[in-house]
Amino acid sequence: MLDANLAAQLKTHLEKVIHPVELVANLDDGAKSTELWALLEQIASLSPKLSARRADPVDPTVRVPSFSIERTGTDVSVSFAGIPLGHEFTSLVLALLQVGGHPSTADPQVLEQIRALPGDYEFETFMSLSCQNCPDVVQALNLMSIVNPRIRHQAIDGALFQDEVEDRKVMAVPSVFLNGEPFDQGRMSLEQILARLDTGAAARQAAAIAEKEPFDVLVVGGGPAGAAAAVYTARKGIRTGVVAERFGGQVLDTLSIENFISVPYTEGPRLATALEQHVREYDVDVMNLQEATRLVPATEPGGLATIELASGVSVQARSVVLSTGARWRTMGVPGEAEYRNKGVAYCPHCDGPLFKGKRVAVIGGGNSGVEAAIDLAGIVAHVTLVEFDSQLRADEVLQRKLRSLPNVDIVVSALSTEVLGNGESVTGLVYTDRTTDQSHTVDLDGIFVQIGLLPNTEWLKGTLDLSPRGEIEIDDHGRTSVPGVFAGGDCTTVPYKQIVIAMGAGATAGLSAFDHLVRTSAPAVEGELAAV
Repeated sequence: MLDANLAAQLKTHLEKVIHPVELVANLDDGAKSTELWALLEQIASLSPKLSARRADPVDPTVRVPSFSIERTGTDVSVSFAGIPLGHEFTSLVLALLQVGGHPSTADPQVLEQIRALPGDYEFETFMSLSCQNCPDVVQALNLMSIVNPRIRHQAIDGALFQDEVEDRKVMAVPSVFLNGEPFDQGRMSLEQILARLDTGAAARQAAAIAEKEPFDVLVVGGGPAGAAAAVYTARKGIRTGVVAERFGGQVLDTLSIENFISVPYTEGPRLATALEQHVREYDVDVMNLQEATRLVPATEPGGLATIELASGVSVQARSVVLSTGARWRTMGVPGEAEYRNKGVAYCPHCDGPLFKGKRVAVIGGGNSGVEAAIDLAGIVAHVTLVEFDSQLRADEVLQRKLRSLPNVDIVVSALSTEVLGNGESVTGLVYTDRTTDQSHTVDLDGIFVQIGLLPNTEWLKGTLDLSPRGEIEIDDHGRTSVPGVFAGGDCTTVPYKQIVIAMGAGATAGLSAFDHLVRTSAPAVEGELAAV
């Protein structure tokens, strides 16, 4: 199952296991059960602290194939239904280590918050092995089940349990159920899950933020630009804070990254984790799960700007760096919001496997749309690519590949006008042919929207200058139209929305904020005093 190199790496990791761990498998005679058992036997052979056994008899109430990772003699365990390879292999490794007693790197206060949760929780997460968003949720819930024995969690590979996926109407991953009822969908951090369960957490965090002294620099946004700005200002020795809805930003939703110079390949979640770890190496006050709702500029040179948060509290700073990034653009047509995660999706890598053998559409003919159509064509029965323009805008090499696929139709000069559904899931798409003004309906099971980005700047309208596209207007130093307020990254007018460019722009904004502080706080020289 595991090649020699991966097995050697895993063996090194397993040296950190402290307590005996047993892998208990619920299997039948099927091919997937055979494959899973081979994996478990191989893993058990890599450490004297690990053993594997087949449940006998098999519990008929338990999913097959599945297995649990149990700390011998205790009720500490996690469970997987399926074979956790692909993106979930890291989840498997972490579960082995944490069940085996290796301590988590999570904030001790967060761990204590988990232990203090009242009640019993039975979580199920439907995930896909090709989903880069799923491991965060799986790993968070696994950790919670290890820290608090009253919490149970099983990660389920939706591709192996297709009947259950359809019965429970799972059309997006990760999909989390709590005590048999839908809990949430999409990427969630450990802190976000805890905030849902511990209803007093948000109020406690807001109260703590309200007590903070003003910062020298406050960075709004935790993506590549925000992380770079925070690192550069913190290295200058000035008091730096970061408020972010989710640290990592849109990078968290990026599958593969192959143009980050000096790193031939990485994945979005991995890079987002590295960004946060780098920021936290410095004396930076990171305030996560915080949405900025209003900027109140300083009323005089050298004064304090205020950022108002959705929680009702405010943070003040002598200078501000805006790095709020961008989000996926939606079609804005009837039915889209109603059927989001019920057939309308925005991540083909995550949700594509749920549409195996079905008919889907991809909206958008740029690189993202064409790449999505190519990927989906290998999974689904048929793909219809719908493009508003009279021609595709993707690179020619991608277009050639797309046109070579037998199960893809391309429709150009098409305006999507409505998403159709039966109340539970998508059934079709209506579009208007822009050359004939005729309306057409395509019968579909899913729609993947890939039509670009929108800057997260609505909350800044009327406060500083924005471009017609809603981007923050900046100069070559990252200055905005408001003194003391700087910006960088995808929320600005900087051309080419790329990770490496956002990092550079964030660094520029951070350094400009520092320069601004030096100049506004510097004492007057003798000549200036004489002039006064």
